[in-house]
Amino acid sequence: MLYPVNSEAGATSVSLGLIKAMQDAGAKVTFIKPVAQPKTSDVGSEASTATIRTSTGLSLPEPIKASCMESMISSNKEDVLLEDIIGKFETHRAESQADIILVEGLAPQERHPYAVSLNAKIASGIDADIILLAKPQGDVEHLKNTIKITLNSLSEIQRSRVIGVVFNKITSEADLKGLELTGVTKALAVIPLNRKLNVTRPSDLAKYLSAHFINVKILNTGDIRNRRLSDAVFCDCQAENVVELLEEDALVVVSSDRTDVIKEVEKEASKGTKLGALILTGTAPISADAEAALESIYKTGLTVIRTENQAWQTAIDLKDFNNEIGIPSDDEDRVHAISDFIGSCFSKELIRELVQDNPHERLYSPAAFRYKLTETAKADKKRIVLPEGDEPRTVKAAAICAERGIATPVLLGNPDEIRKVAAENGVTLGAGVEIIDVEQSRSKYVDRLVALRQAKGMTPEKAIKELQDNVMLGTMMIDNNEADGLVSGAVHTTANTIRPAFQIIKTAPGAKQVSSIFFMLLPDQVLVYGDCAVNPNPTAEELAGIAIQSADTAKAFGIEPRVAMISYSTGSSGKGPDVDLVKTATAAVKAQRPDLSVDGPLQYDAAVEMSVARTKAPDSPVAGKANVFIFPNLSCGNPLYKAVQRTAGLISIGPMLQGLKRPVNDLSRGALVDDIVYTIAITAIQAQQQKA
Repeated sequence: MLYPVNSEAGATSVSLGLIKAMQDAGAKVTFIKPVAQPKTSDVGSEASTATIRTSTGLSLPEPIKASCMESMISSNKEDVLLEDIIGKFETHRAESQADIILVEGLAPQERHPYAVSLNAKIASGIDADIILLAKPQGDVEHLKNTIKITLNSLSEIQRSRVIGVVFNKITSEADLKGLELTGVTKALAVIPLNRKLNVTRPSDLAKYLSAHFINVKILNTGDIRNRRLSDAVFCDCQAENVVELLEEDALVVVSSDRTDVIKEVEKEASKGTKLGALILTGTAPISADAEAALESIYKTGLTVIRTENQAWQTAIDLKDFNNEIGIPSDDEDRVHAISDFIGSCFSKELIRELVQDNPHERLYSPAAFRYKLTETAKADKKRIVLPEGDEPRTVKAAAICAERGIATPVLLGNPDEIRKVAAENGVTLGAGVEIIDVEQSRSKYVDRLVALRQAKGMTPEKAIKELQDNVMLGTMMIDNNEADGLVSGAVHTTANTIRPAFQIIKTAPGAKQVSSIFFMLLPDQVLVYGDCAVNPNPTAEELAGIAIQSADTAKAFGIEPRVAMISYSTGSSGKGPDVDLVKTATAAVKAQRPDLSVDGPLQYDAAVEMSVARTKAPDSPVAGKANVFIFPNLSCGNPLYKAVQRTAGLISIGPMLQGLKRPVNDLSRGALVDDIVYTIAITAIQAQQQKA
């Protein structure tokens, strides 16, 4: 990811150069700009994407529109925005089959204050290696602090992904003199400002003026697409003093009533000097002599533009012209010159390092995980019954799931009460949400419940009473194949949620027990915690079973499991029956599943932090990089997951139950709306997997 640390750093130019250098090194490279950052003069495709698409011939996706991004961020839907970005990225990666994807981040600007934060989240979401891009602005100390601030905005894992800094638009050695990057990051390339690459065309100027101002008229098109514009000459002096300024590629700006200057321009153009363009300013009428001179000027191919603004206003209007116009995609000569020049500023050794396989293991980011969940759930939409149909968070989650096509949510309860709750919370329950009136449905399942539980003394009278519980009613719907899964627990306890499942659905073939895991969506990666909800004090054998179930679940959801059996002791540092329990369970896992990467007992810090692991467990295959954590009992696991969730303010999906024949999942009673949405998605995916 090319990650600008300040504005006007020239991200598109550097992208062009990097792509050229990597392609020259033999890599198959593609490009994506996740979110558009349009300039006022932009029409059609986003400028960076259009320019790189035209110059390389690559098939590139269009970025998400800036207005859409702003709407999502302001509506507190940043998670959905990130999932959309991940979706574009993953689709393009699959379609392009490229070795390297260059991702262009947003440039920090006053009108885009969220750029820094969003860049960090995008980089984390796609687990990108990061190349910082900086342009000298102010003194060297300011530049150094800007880079440090950017690095400090990244997580520790992201900082380890930073390859270095590219310095662009360097005007002199003074720009970087005294900039020591040791301990910050290293300089990858220093790209001098090449003014020859900034020369635009009269056609670009005409487009810019027409986009910004009214009453702009092209009097003569001339050689509008082929000439170049370098310096602007504002003619407010005597005509004889103007002559020496009329050089090739000059943009001449003169008041429309300065007949003397217009005549001098005509003389110079007629001599064969290829001026860039002529702008006539103001509302004063053009004299007959000036009109005659202009007729002669037109024949030389000079582009002539008229604006009613005065010269001083035109000067202000042109101040940001080069930055605003950027690199037009149809200016092939300029695009290729930029690609060649900037590409040559990167050393061949650096490019070789970039195109080689990166040695660090790629992380499965929370945004990528959420995207994968929702996309997988959408692929084969399931009916998920929600017994707590009038609970506000559940109603909101149901509306979101239906709107995004994650599942068909089925709310159980009194329809009038459910709709009242929805209205009070500003929720629209569209056609994708089903509501079932429980009072009219309970009798339907009495006979089946009696048949299933007759051996346990179930009678019609008892069955009617049992079915007053919406969780039991929802479980019977699953038994009757009217629903594919169930999610409850926003109001009910775990015992209330899973008791009907144990009685009606029962365990899957081969499963010795039911256990639970949580998916913990940390800023940079997804961890699995088990068991934090079901088994209070498992035996060593049960703990081993929980570890195996949790590892298999992690793998089924795209996480390559590295299992840490957690204790208050690492290795043989501590003693006691609790440590012995974990040791025995770890040995049982290794014996039953030698294919799994597992170690224990490990303290949490040794399991998760590499620097601690090097000291406490240097030979462990898991320590420092565990992603599946098995806790010895609920007294340890349940408080810990809640502490992490609440203190870090992260999404915790679960508890997801493992070992049942059909998916039934519990919620924490403190669950957030997002927790419920993604638990519904997981339940739908479990139903897909069990069906398969």
